[in-house]
Amino acid sequence: MKFRSERDVLAEALATAGRAATSRTGTLPVLSGLRLEVRGDELAITGTDLELSIRLTVKVGGDRDGAVVVPARLTADIVRSLPPGAVEVTLSDDTGGDTVNITSGRSHFAIRPLGLDDYPVQAEPASDAVSLSASAVAEALRQVVRAASTDDARAVLTGVLISAEDDALRMVATDSYRLAVRELPENELLARGEKVLVPSRALNELQRLLGGTDDLKVRLGARDAVFESGGTRLTTRLIEGEYPNYRNLLPSSHPNVLTVGRDALLEALRRVKILAQDATPVRLTLGGETLVLTAITQDVGNASEEIDASYEGAEMTVAFNPDYLAAGIDAADAEEITLSTIDPMKPAVIRAVGRDDYLYLLMPVRVP
Repeated sequence: MKFRSERDVLAEALATAGRAATSRTGTLPVLSGLRLEVRGDELAITGTDLELSIRLTVKVGGDRDGAVVVPARLTADIVRSLPPGAVEVTLSDDTGGDTVNITSGRSHFAIRPLGLDDYPVQAEPASDAVSLSASAVAEALRQVVRAASTDDARAVLTGVLISAEDDALRMVATDSYRLAVRELPENELLARGEKVLVPSRALNELQRLLGGTDDLKVRLGARDAVFESGGTRLTTRLIEGEYPNYRNLLPSSHPNVLTVGRDALLEALRRVKILAQDATPVRLTLGGETLVLTAITQDVGNASEEIDASYEGAEMTVAFNPDYLAAGIDAADAEEITLSTIDPMKPAVIRAVGRDDYLYLLMPVRVP
């Protein structure tokens, strides 16, 4: 195997596929590697940990076809460190194919490959592809995935529920403290009543892949999902299990509604949360034509800021985890947002003014 590539192209491809390679101990050593295969002037790079796989193809100057598995992190670090320009990668034949040489200018590295025969075979997708708008999916993922849990003890909450709702495709994520729901108006992916649970880790990676492209094809199988964008394919196993009945958390009405500028609230929250240390919540005092944000940390100090807002409802003070609150405000893509409540101990709902396709529900925090 032998090929040439521009350093930046190869470095980016190695980094992308490398995000699927595992660094966990106790797994197959070969899973810490990347499979490189050259056919003609095309290089395919694959990384997998058996749960998530990323395969991408890039154009190179191919001199000799072949395949090899190289250590993912080491190879990426080497290529990234090289001077700008062409990089040549060769699997040596004179030593029985046990050395991978990486050369650029006067720099030369020789590394030992991993076992090619031990690398998992990547099956071709069997189901038919459905085309979706990459930009619409990317926006939906940005809004929803942030609410998924990172606690593997409750595996179903680490996933994003994708279900068919009438003529819409709905995405739902929750970590028990907050809930994000987004609807996409067109649905050809699932039949009515069907649903799948996709790992949030995979969807986080998909967000990165969708930047700058509007081409997305999705294939759903019985146990896995395949996403293809440009020359990159992401495959992930689906999560098995029953997702919680989130619909019971969605109030039918809210008597108290705050309307406020999104950017102004984010900036005020950013400043006030400096004093919200040691899990201290930020308090929102609702009433009149202003909103007051307050953070009080014992033996440290306090902060408060007042911003213009409009409010309809009973005067009250409600407190939230500042990071969760900021995440919900940031996800609502509009100049103004609404924060709707029933009382200080019931979940509040954040929406973008003028849009009803997204909501972010947040549990309040009890304060003295």
